[in-house]
Amino acid sequence: MAASPIHPALEAMKPVAEGIAATFGKNCEVVLHDLSEPSSSLIFKAGSVTNREIGAPVTNLVLEALQRYGDATKDLIGYLNRTKDGKVLKSSTIFIRDNSGKIIGCLCINFDLTEFQLAKNILEDFCQLKDLADAGFERTQEQFAQDINEVVDNVVESVLQELGKPVPVMTKEEKVKAVEMLDDRGVFLVKGAVDVVAQALAVSKYTIYNYLEEARALKGYRRAVL
Repeated sequence: MAASPIHPALEAMKPVAEGIAATFGKNCEVVLHDLSEPSSSLIFKAGSVTNREIGAPVTNLVLEALQRYGDATKDLIGYLNRTKDGKVLKSSTIFIRDNSGKIIGCLCINFDLTEFQLAKNILEDFCQLKDLADAGFERTQEQFAQDINEVVDNVVESVLQELGKPVPVMTKEEKVKAVEMLDDRGVFLVKGAVDVVAQALAVSKYTIYNYLEEARALKGYRRAVL
């Protein structure tokens, strides 16, 4: 018995199928289904992802869509799919109509995302970031300076901004607090930092030493109370 002739609209889609498969390479399969013969609807394939051959039946999804919506069935684009052997697919089913609007077939694209999913998982794991706050540095933003003096200047500036009060109207207690905050951030580990802080707070370096001693004493007292 001679095979039924292929509808011209379906025949015209063969080079389209070949072009899509060639564009997206080995991970892409494009097939054409002639829905006049659901039991052996697959009439053309380019690429191989699902391992079907010519003469394979229509899928259950297409049957269900046609049963629900008939010729009003909308194209299904970019949906998740899986093969029996575990491949993860991005699939699209595009319905082909004749001149009267009757659905006569469909072009189905199956792209194997399995390798991309593995790469995605690796990239997501690599790109996971930890917040400095989780390590107790909630007020610290790491800065990349050209020299140590710039580091000190930046920390001093950030502390004064946090205190939110111009230096000329700061009380002694507020300046002691500033010195305590600077000490907590390691500023006084840097040689010459006392002079920088003294200039920033408009006091002598000996006053800074006194403030530092007072701040550390207060800190020790608070720890003892806790």
